[in-house]
Amino acid sequence: MKYLAWIGLPLLLLSLGCHKDERLQSEIDEELIDAYLTEHQITAERHSSGLYYVIEEPGSGNSPNVNSEVQVRYKGYFLDGTVFDQTSGDNTAIFFLYNVIDGWQIGIPLLKKGGKAKLFVPSGLGYGYYGRGDVPGNTVLIFDVELVNFQ
Repeated sequence: MKYLAWIGLPLLLLSLGCHKDERLQSEIDEELIDAYLTEHQITAERHSSGLYYVIEEPGSGNSPNVNSEVQVRYKGYFLDGTVFDQTSGDNTAIFFLYNVIDGWQIGIPLLKKGGKAKLFVPSGLGYGYYGRGDVPGNTVLIFDVELVNFQ
């Protein structure tokens, strides 16, 4: 039993440390988003998840859900304005919402067909600690999104 206690305590401390780091990163992200919104004089809504958003055009009809296949136009960029991904011209991207980052799974259903929004995605709802491709870890993302259609 003493052996299990010695193993359990370090694991518990490691676990608590990880949660502390996540909480700290979410606070950093929130501060970065707040500063960006203030600097650019943007009034955004805050979702309980930590996602900030501005509905520029709500669209009409029904809204998609996480199981919907959506067709979108979008531009993804960092707080410094550097674009890391986007559709070009009239081209669209089509995918199931459950296959994308949490920020999109939360933000896209706020729109109806034809709707447009700006999503401010904290890193925990984006690519997290590790990042992905051209997106470094712990990076706040901004997306301009148009929901063209969904099924």
